[in-house]
Amino acid sequence: MLSYILRRLLLMIPTLLGITLVVFITMAAAPGGISSQALVDDFGLNPQEKQALKEYYNRRYGLDKPAPLQYLHWLNNVSPIGFEVNDDGSFGRFSLTKGSDLGDSFRYGRKVTDLLAERLPITLLLNVLTIPIIYLVAIVVGVQAARDRGGSFDVTSSVVMLALWSIPTMLVGVLLIGFFSNEQYWHWFPTSGLSYRQALDMPFLPHWSNLTDVLRFFAAALGGLWLATLVARWPAKTLRTVIVAIASVGLTLWMVWALPGRAAPWVYVVTGLSIALPLLGLARTDYRGFRIGALGLVGLIVGGAAGAMWMEGDFVRGFLLDRLWHLVLPVVCLSYGGFAFLARLTRSAMLENLQADFARTARAKGVPEDEVLWKHVFRNSLLPLITVSAGLLPGLLGGSIIVETIFSIDGMGKLAVEAVTGRDRELVLSIALIGGFLTLVGYLLADILYAIADPRVSYD
Repeated sequence: MLSYILRRLLLMIPTLLGITLVVFITMAAAPGGISSQALVDDFGLNPQEKQALKEYYNRRYGLDKPAPLQYLHWLNNVSPIGFEVNDDGSFGRFSLTKGSDLGDSFRYGRKVTDLLAERLPITLLLNVLTIPIIYLVAIVVGVQAARDRGGSFDVTSSVVMLALWSIPTMLVGVLLIGFFSNEQYWHWFPTSGLSYRQALDMPFLPHWSNLTDVLRFFAAALGGLWLATLVARWPAKTLRTVIVAIASVGLTLWMVWALPGRAAPWVYVVTGLSIALPLLGLARTDYRGFRIGALGLVGLIVGGAAGAMWMEGDFVRGFLLDRLWHLVLPVVCLSYGGFAFLARLTRSAMLENLQADFARTARAKGVPEDEVLWKHVFRNSLLPLITVSAGLLPGLLGGSIIVETIFSIDGMGKLAVEAVTGRDRELVLSIALIGGFLTLVGYLLADILYAIADPRVSYD
């Protein structure tokens, strides 16, 4: 395994060179190519300033040279080992410790490393919250759908996941903002950004003005959680469904009465169906763990919302809660399509192994069904999920262009689009270099996980 990893690491070098070469050729072949004249035309400078800026770009990046020499010049700059570059643009002595220089962004007039240091943590934050949600929901739903093949849960989850996978992210983002951030409807979440300016002056954690509000809030949240889990654990399906139906009516009236102005009758119908259908589906499912977890989460949220409404004193949400509040809608947009796809993939992989010889042998030996499912079948079904996870690392860098644009989040996806449209050579090549490196590392990690998940896989 060690020799395989070393070979893969060495093969990354020519692969990365190939990726950056393709990107550079594409930019050079575009109308106008890569030249200092094309970069300074839109700066609104006078002729003397344009000439001085052209000379600076030519001297630093070699833009007055042929394209192959430009590419070699860029490689020498980004490589930690190479020739030192003098102030006049000429190469000095060869050095093993000269360091890597990603250059300056033509569009922003700042160092590329500074831009990446600003944008990358934002995209990482979005994905660190989104990826666990995607895999948790996908595994839970996919495994149960495979166990209940042809049953009500399998059919319902298949329809729901297919519907979620078919809805464009752009449409969902606009609808979420239109209904849950619009003052004409439920103005519950902010429309854009990651935090308000005032949050920078707030304490990190939320603060209440008196202890009574704290007790009231947590009592309501925990009370909602307790009631919801109590109903979810009730063995009688009919009674459980009736209680959830009554609760759905109450939630519908609560939400509609919270709207500004008088609501039309169709608003009651649409809101009621949007609330009742998923809750009744959860109440009637025989998947006990999923039912308790999902209804418990709903009870916790509803109870917390009720407790927040009953508070009488002043409340300062703090920087942490303000940031989480801004992240709710973007995370929803980023996660629903992912877990819809992975849930179907998990179901297919599980069905393929549930009737395999090793599963039948384990059952014949008297192994409990849950142990057969999770210890044998699920482990052998991990390979497709590992294959998909190989693309997670480059996804952390690339971000989501659509979501970041809709919610005005300055992440890596938005930065990449701005770099391409602005023909910012240094920034485009740096993003391609880092993205290619993360892609190769992701596939290397996937190969290692293959060997861990399946002992039959060997690279020796």
